[in-house]
This record gives sequence, C-alpha cells and structure tokens, in this order.
Amino acid sequence: MLPVGAGDKREIIHLMEKDSLATGHHFRIMGVSGEGISELENSFPRQFKYIPERNYFDYIYYRNDLAELTGKKYQTKRNHINRFRNKYKFEYLPITPDIVPLCIQLEDLWYKNNNISETDEDLYNERYSMIFTLKNMESLGVLGGAIFVDGEIVAFALGSPINHNTFDVHTEKANTKFDGIYSVINQLFAMHIPEQFIYVNREEDLGIEGLRKAKLSYHPAFLLEKNVAIKNG
Repeated sequence: MLPVGAGDKREIIHLMEKDSLATGHHFRIMGVSGEGISELENSFPRQFKYIPERNYFDYIYYRNDLAELTGKKYQTKRNHINRFRNKYKFEYLPITPDIVPLCIQLEDLWYKNNNISETDEDLYNERYSMIFTLKNMESLGVLGGAIFVDGEIVAFALGSPINHNTFDVHTEKANTKFDGIYSVINQLFAMHIPEQFIYVNREEDLGIEGLRKAKLSYHPAFLLEKNVAIKNG
C-alpha cells in the first residue's frame, strides 16, 4: 500500500521496492487513488504505470440516502425493511463491551453457515481482524450497532471515521434466517452515524457478483477508483 503520513516518502518507497525484489516479486503498490497517483508522479515521474482495478473501487454513498431510503429507487429496500418490522419485535443497541461476545458468537455462526475454510486466506484474515476490532473498539475509535430480536443478536455493523466528512463501514454480519435483516442493519447503522458525516464508504466488492449487485442496488453517489501502480522496467 502507499505509505501515509507527513514527510518525504521516497526513502520508504525505495525500501518497499527493495523488500519486494528480495522476495522475488516485481514492485507494485496496491489501492492507489487519483491523489496517490499525483503523489507518486511528483516523487517518481513516469516511473510507474497505473492500472485501474474495478474489484477494489470503493462505493461511496450519501449518508442521508442510506438512512432515509426515500424515492422510488429504494422502494424494494423499504419493502424488505417493512416486512421485517411487521414480523419481528426488535431493538437496535450500540455495541458496548458486554455485547462484544455476542457479536463474536454471531460471527462464529456466519462463518460456520457459509462453510468458510481456513484455507480461504482473505476471509480467514477478515475474521481475525474483525474479532480484534471488536475486542479493541474504544482504542481504535470504532463505532458499532447491533440488532436483537427477542433478546437474540441477529446482526451487527462496525465502522469508523476516515476524515471530517466520510465514515467507513468496515463490516456487517447478520443471521439471514431473518428475512430483510441486511437491509435493516444497513439503514439503522446509517441512521446512527453522527450527522457530521456527509458520505459513507462501504468499501469494495472484491469482484464478488452478489456483493457487487447488492452495493450497486443502494445507488452510490460515486465509485472511488483504485489502481495498482507497477514500477516500470
């Protein structure tokens, strides 16, 4: 990834390239936005080529759109939510330390129901980082919310600020035996994100067809392009 922080990054990037070549890999930097391209070109003019990676574009939404779901384009979402509200007695609660173990139990259930193998490195790493995040929410500045039906946790979401106007949703997990639950946790979490945030970043779809369809169905304000920067030569 492109280094962040103040100061001259050229020395760090040289070290990254040295490490990459030492492990037998051609040097490349992943997840480079337009701003990152400008930064690289200022430090290393015409030394990289840039290839857009659609699977890693971030989906950026207006927070109000996700929270309010107004207009004809969100009719299907509202229908799902209304069916859930009519069928279940539920409550939404912020994630506090006493709720964290219940979130981990739900994550265990999701992991089991989806037959995830430890050989699936991406999802295994996601699980590890999610549990770490849940156990360290306060120190990481992470906010979370959970939905309970008759005292049983059925969904939770986690996120944190990226900057002064954009909030990032890191993850959502839900028990899909409750019809419409993902639509409900999506809306309720957006409603409880502090109002100072104009945008919500729901991250990438990783090229997963169903995930891409779901993210597009919420009508993003725009997609944030990400590129791989490959060193010439």
